[in-house]
Amino acid sequence: MIRITNLEIRQEQVEDYELTERVVKLAFADAKHSDKKEHELVSRIRKSDSFIPKLSLVATDIDSDKIVGHILLSKIKINKAESLALAPVSVLPEYQNQSIGGLLISEALKEAEVLGYNSVVVLGHPEYYPKFGFKKASLWGITAPFEVPDEAFMAIELSENTLSGVSGVVEYPSVFFE
Repeated sequence: MIRITNLEIRQEQVEDYELTERVVKLAFADAKHSDKKEHELVSRIRKSDSFIPKLSLVATDIDSDKIVGHILLSKIKINKAESLALAPVSVLPEYQNQSIGGLLISEALKEAEVLGYNSVVVLGHPEYYPKFGFKKASLWGITAPFEVPDEAFMAIELSENTLSGVSGVVEYPSVFFE
């Protein structure tokens, strides 16, 4: 494991794309619940109307100027309400378990709120995402468009009660299913 002391989180730039996709690919290389194609999803989202450049963030090691992590939030709909999907968050294996993923999540959620978004959904580890305020999406009557354990499909309100009255099946853009 490589310890990092000087970390910067910034918006991903076009010139980062190739390196970022490599980070995503390596981050999921040994993941148990992965199709090993998350880097391809990132590329497809970037080319779609769902892409929000300000919500594609990278974590860099300031000392080496190396990209060590990435997060992407993109547009989705819940019924007719606009929301965001967190997919994926990636950290190079040798930099994992140093809170880099958590910092990326926290920064992305803050930036999403600043940009006026109300909520975010995630399909992820039920013991990890609640640390950031995510709760089972089913509490709001929100469901995934595919079979998934209830506790693994979560949502967060970025402002109080912004999911009140919002329920239904999440509509992911077609790029998620290509």
